[in-house]
Amino acid sequence: MLVTGHTGFKGSWLSLWLHMLGAEVTGFALPPPDDTPSLFAAARIDALIEHVEGDIRDLTAVRAVVEASRPEVIFHLAAQPLVRLSYREPVETYATNVMGTVHLLEAARRAPGVRAVVCVTSDKCYENREWVWPYRESDPMGGHDPYSSSKGCAELVASAYRSSFFANGPGLATVRAGNVIGGGDWAEDRLVPDLVRAFEAGVAPLIRAPDAVRPWQHVLEALGGYLQIAERLLAGERNFADAWNFGPSDDDTRPVSWIVEQVRGLWGGDARPQTLDHGARVHEAGLLRLDCSKARAALGWRPGLTLEQALDWIVAWHKAIGRGEDARAVTLAQIADYSAASRHGSVPVAA
Repeated sequence: MLVTGHTGFKGSWLSLWLHMLGAEVTGFALPPPDDTPSLFAAARIDALIEHVEGDIRDLTAVRAVVEASRPEVIFHLAAQPLVRLSYREPVETYATNVMGTVHLLEAARRAPGVRAVVCVTSDKCYENREWVWPYRESDPMGGHDPYSSSKGCAELVASAYRSSFFANGPGLATVRAGNVIGGGDWAEDRLVPDLVRAFEAGVAPLIRAPDAVRPWQHVLEALGGYLQIAERLLAGERNFADAWNFGPSDDDTRPVSWIVEQVRGLWGGDARPQTLDHGARVHEAGLLRLDCSKARAALGWRPGLTLEQALDWIVAWHKAIGRGEDARAVTLAQIADYSAASRHGSVPVAA
């Protein structure tokens, strides 16, 4: 099994979950940054899987890792994942998110053992009209900023490859999650990591857009959907070679201000948020919701955690690490709790 982007936040959670399931995993990605913490390093994931460092923008390197690892299933998560960074580095963003997807699919279509490819894009791939209706998989691609439009482009690339090269080959699906949150995310310019850093330091967090509404969901919710799609593709069910939304329930599409107050209450302390001056902001979508009825009907997939539970798990994760607990053990315990509870229909509150 091959996971691109395994050194990133979502890729690290996925690699640990796949290892727990008994899969032989090869990861291909840039090394994690030296100047910020990472779940990959904290959980020592390189000791559990075959860790290959490389750049998804390098077609030769991508072909080499696909040929060497001989995967049956590929999860493509390698990406430049930040909206604000895409304004500063648009060329890198398009090269990574668009041409990186081309490189992965080009290598996959020439590898005889590949049976399933799951390309992870984003809820921001849609042409966002700031309307109240949730976006369906059939809605047009678009994007105001370089990141969002690059994800829309990646979806169009995957659709073209599916029609042109994968019709009789591996099953190729794209998956579009909401705003994914979870323990072990230390990225800059993401709301929950910014809140955790501020509250840990006892300082007031700076909030860019308190009224912006997003489809927030725990990382395990999205990854659970990805795994179900891969399982169906691996079983040869061609109707799952398509685009899929995996987002929260309608009640958990909340404004930034609600998230801030919820995390502040869970963390404790008196630090009050401050709103960033409007002139210092770049454009970001104000309202975004996903219609996940297709995944509910075809897969029986549905969120297992409420947003309150997801935030409780995140605060519990970071407080455990702050007490000196082992990041791998804490992460695997949450995966095990989520997996067990999903089978029984209820998810416990974090300790």
